[in-house]
Amino acid sequence: MAYRSLREFLDRLETAGELVRVKEPVDPVLEMAALADRAAKQGGPALLFENVKGRAPGGFPVAMNLFGTRRRTSWALSSEDFEEHARELRALLHMAPPQSLWDKLKMLPKLGKLATMTPKHVSSAASQEVVVREPDLGILPVLTTWPHDGGPFITLPQVITRDPETGIRNVGMYRLQVLGPRRLAMHWQLHKTATAHYRAYQKRGERMPVAIALGGDPALTYCASAPLPPNVDEYLFAGFLRGEAVRMAKGVAVDLDVPADADLVIEGYVDTSAPLVREGPFGDHTGFYSLADDYPALDVVAVTHRRDPIYPATVVGPPPVEDQWLGKATERMFLPMLQMIFPEIVDMAMPVEGVFHNLCLVSIRKDHPGQAKKVIHGLWGSGQMAQTKTLVVFDEDVDVQDVSQAAWRAFANVDVKRDLVIADGPVDVLDHAASHFAFGGKIGVDATRKWTEEGGREWPEVCVHPPEVVARMDALYARLVPGAENPRRPRIAPPPAASWTPRRGGILQ
Repeated sequence: MAYRSLREFLDRLETAGELVRVKEPVDPVLEMAALADRAAKQGGPALLFENVKGRAPGGFPVAMNLFGTRRRTSWALSSEDFEEHARELRALLHMAPPQSLWDKLKMLPKLGKLATMTPKHVSSAASQEVVVREPDLGILPVLTTWPHDGGPFITLPQVITRDPETGIRNVGMYRLQVLGPRRLAMHWQLHKTATAHYRAYQKRGERMPVAIALGGDPALTYCASAPLPPNVDEYLFAGFLRGEAVRMAKGVAVDLDVPADADLVIEGYVDTSAPLVREGPFGDHTGFYSLADDYPALDVVAVTHRRDPIYPATVVGPPPVEDQWLGKATERMFLPMLQMIFPEIVDMAMPVEGVFHNLCLVSIRKDHPGQAKKVIHGLWGSGQMAQTKTLVVFDEDVDVQDVSQAAWRAFANVDVKRDLVIADGPVDVLDHAASHFAFGGKIGVDATRKWTEEGGREWPEVCVHPPEVVARMDALYARLVPGAENPRRPRIAPPPAASWTPRRGGILQ
């Protein structure tokens, strides 16, 4: 189901027992973040802070930990489980051109759905029920999440910009530091699309319009964080997820479209000729503080909101936190896109301990020597995967979702002189360990079985009980120990014969 407001989503959570209303006074300076961090780390409920300390009664309530479990993230994306979207994406990506009238007729339902995804304009917007032309950002319950943060930061925004040359929209999730009543620092990192837009406006000698949406259907918030291919509209993707076009309205002060059903919209301009401003430090998703640096400033000219707005926020920091589920949804839904480029990829996992860009585990169908290293180099050349610091490639029989199994297989299968790929290249700008800003060393690990052509010897089999024996003994154990659960066993499938048969030389025929 699509949600017409954040409140509608919260109503669903409350009905399902997934929301706790916090009526005690809680301070947006450190306290809210500490409580939400505890809830996220324990898989706890979403929180709605109704009594924001230091704010006038009836002010903006604050919603946190909205995406704190797989279940809630799936519901936020209008599904029972976000794997449903991955399957649908895979089907759409693999649709072959129709060869007959019958094939064309069979495609009509899918094409019809595609046509409904495009954002549509409306003349009346709930997000513009209240229009403030002389705004004061101090009325918003913006959080200070960690003790050494440079100030309060907006942490769950949809930052809307537009390419001045092509007119193509981008929606990104960039933290925003409140510098004053009408000023924000824009954390537009080096590799981000908004930075490219900023440079384009700067080259033209023009100021840059920006709109910042908060709240509304949580699918819109997720899509602002999604690493979509260039020139793919995030709100088009949101329409795909929610099964309904995103309703858009003209901004009241800038020439940009904004979500009609958002809770709050901030509009303003970046003076591209003005000096940069100091932003940070900020306790970031790496679990460390990102250091203060210079970024563009947004001068706010208008704020619009619903009559009953809810302010959404998140806390990032040492994992696990809420963003692990945003990352997992991205991992599952973007796997089919990677498989279009690398058809040998079976599965991919980005463990929460790797905070997205530090570690990626990949399993492949290996059918020629050097294939794992080919995948490593290929992924390093693919979009945001280029910033992945550690890539480990396994055979298809390894369940990369099971980090324990993956670690066992990697440590057992790797010869460090033969199987490591060391390279220099772009890394995430938040990688404090890199030798230079946004540039440093990366490592690829070939943890597959080694063929003779790769310098491998006769390779041993993994110890696996026959499945029929396992089934009988599980049943017996359940009778012997009533109430016992079946053990969680790693998925170890028999590998293809060509890569399993011990090699003594040459490609097997």
